[in-house]
Amino acid sequence: MDDLKPFLERFLSSLPVSPLAVLLTVTLLVAVTMSFYTIPAESEGIVLRFGKYIEKVPSGLHAKLPFGIDNIIPVPTQRQQKLEFGFATPGYTNPDQISNEPALEKSMVTGDLNAALVEWIVQYRITDPEKYLFDVRNPGKTLRDLSEAVMREVIGDRTVDEIITIGRQEIEETALERTRELAKRYQLGVSINQVQLKNVNPPEPVQPSFNEVNRAQQDRENVINLANGEYNKAVPRARGEADQKIRGAEGYRFKRINEAQGDVSAFNQVLEQYLKAPDITRTRIYLETLGDILPQARQQIIVDDAIQQILPMLPFPAKTVEEQK
Repeated sequence: MDDLKPFLERFLSSLPVSPLAVLLTVTLLVAVTMSFYTIPAESEGIVLRFGKYIEKVPSGLHAKLPFGIDNIIPVPTQRQQKLEFGFATPGYTNPDQISNEPALEKSMVTGDLNAALVEWIVQYRITDPEKYLFDVRNPGKTLRDLSEAVMREVIGDRTVDEIITIGRQEIEETALERTRELAKRYQLGVSINQVQLKNVNPPEPVQPSFNEVNRAQQDRENVINLANGEYNKAVPRARGEADQKIRGAEGYRFKRINEAQGDVSAFNQVLEQYLKAPDITRTRIYLETLGDILPQARQQIIVDDAIQQILPMLPFPAKTVEEQK
């Protein structure tokens, strides 16, 4: 536009000054000014000519027919958008991001007829600008109502303990799947990327009691975890000791069996020789037994009742006997 100013100034200076010429000049300037537009990044432009859809243009600089013939609606198709339920984040740019009554929006009834305050986020992206603008009236509000209905349905099927403690992930997955299904059925032109639970609390009058219950459940889980840890320490150690004793007993059993079998084999061999020569075998066994016993026996003194003195029975050293000779 700055490059056109010198040309227009020279063109105007060459024209005769008349009301018609001024009107034509102003009209030309306005037409040139209104004939160009820019689509922001991460967006696409929907071109309407006399209110009828003509085409979809990407981001960048484009030309159009002036004087309201063509109207351009920019749609942020590449931007991740979100809807907040039950709370509001300051500085939002999406007009459909928050509700006018977040307190009523987050108040729900669970499947066991308890009250709960549920805050959650729905993240989505516009994938079909034409459907988003023309197939559904007020698509942002419709998506909010649809998401709230799905969340109330999911929360109404579960107990308050589930939504506060163990059931959060399942609730998010179920709500995401159900919201995607309804958005596709209603042809909203959006893709639902995530449903995330933020704060799930009981009503304020009973919140201290719920906090006590939660602390008690956490203490119970801690005690169970400690007990499981001790169990995992003691049971493997006891099993190892039991296995060691069993293996030791099996080894002792095999040892005793082998020893018994060896004794039986030796006895059978002696018996075979005894049957061939009883006297010789008996004498040999007697001598072998004495040979094993006598080296271990201490000096023994056997006294007969008829002997009056013990001195003659005592052995004398060999040196003393020689000296007597």
